Amino acid sequence: MVMLRIRSRDGLERVTVDNPHINVSQLKAIIQSQLQIPSHNQTLSTNQNLLLSKTHDDLSRFVDMADPNTTLSSLNLSHGSIVFLAYDGERTVSGPVVNPAGSFGRKMTMDDLIAKQMRVSRQENPHCELVSFDRDCANAFQHYVNDALAFAVKRGGFMYGTVSEEGKVEVDFIYEPPQQGTEENLLLFRDPEEEKIVEAIAAGLGMRRVGFIFTQTISQDKKDYTLSYREVLQAAEFHAESGLKEWVTAVVKLEVNEDGAADVHFEAFQMSDVCIKLFKEGWFETEIGEDADPKLSKMKKDVVVGVKDTKEVDNDFFLVVVKIADHQGPLSSTFPIENRNTPVTMRALKTHLDRAKNLPFVKQISDFHVLLLLARYLDLNADVPALAHCVHTESPVPEGYKLLIESLASASA
Repeated sequence: MVMLRIRSRDGLERVTVDNPHINVSQLKAIIQSQLQIPSHNQTLSTNQNLLLSKTHDDLSRFVDMADPNTTLSSLNLSHGSIVFLAYDGERTVSGPVVNPAGSFGRKMTMDDLIAKQMRVSRQENPHCELVSFDRDCANAFQHYVNDALAFAVKRGGFMYGTVSEEGKVEVDFIYEPPQQGTEENLLLFRDPEEEKIVEAIAAGLGMRRVGFIFTQTISQDKKDYTLSYREVLQAAEFHAESGLKEWVTAVVKLEVNEDGAADVHFEAFQMSDVCIKLFKEGWFETEIGEDADPKLSKMKKDVVVGVKDTKEVDNDFFLVVVKIADHQGPLSSTFPIENRNTPVTMRALKTHLDRAKNLPFVKQISDFHVLLLLARYLDLNADVPALAHCVHTESPVPEGYKLLIESLASASA
């Protein structure tokens, strides 16, 4: 279930949708059903200036949600996003429902009191049966943080792949957004335009966003926790945003082996159902002081852990371990990766194509990072899905695309 916030002249209201991939027309029908505003009276936009419109001409300038077939995911709308709504006519907005309580109203029973408490306990079973990493994309990620960053600063990315009916997640590529890492913090500078391109490529490949991966630094290895409080908050935020019950959080770190040497180690978790519920309902304290214990998550109100009321919860209560495997996926991971220290140029494309010239052309471009570079020069709604679909089905690339790609690469020479 995904909750969207709808802001209109009446204030902020909420609607619930079952599927984050519905289109604008379906969203309008949901707003009509849940907020009693006829679909034909609605003008929707992700731009707050819509609410300043005075005339129909003003409204007509907001076209980002004018096409009824545009999907919410293509607009980067997800759980908690705000959609702005202008409408004609009048309506009655229902006020809050007041339930009398205390000595002058309905008496509170012991069951009522227990129901009001949030109970935190360990979740034994994950919704994700297993997460399998494509060996090449996992190696491309861990080699960079090991060789270039030496695990001195944090690095992160979003994992993309497929989810089976049995709850098995396969990760086939990792997208690394613009970011800045320190020893303790990972700040993602998320670029909505770039993420739209990533989502279009993933859709053409028959894939979706399935998880979040990040590294812990050498300095963190000396700390006595699995995930720090900051990491729990960040993992919970992305898990809640996804709306995917099989969503996986993966951690990459260095561990000392029996011989005293350091090995790169992958771990995978899901944030527990109660953790996501607490995050969505705003129970977590998000201001973290310098002297805060990184092992403990702080709550704004008491929760029940065991038999004790407390505002501090051991982070391990929120983690559900997921089994790890690996596989050889359909994509290669040999092309330079976006948003790292060195910008990716068309010269890199020419080098890549020359190196792979003995392969069929579709195999030469069967790399997410190649497709991401090319997508900046192609039409997002037509060319990008078409090219990704060729890769997905391993079908010949149309001659026009091949000539365009080769000319782009040659122009850099």
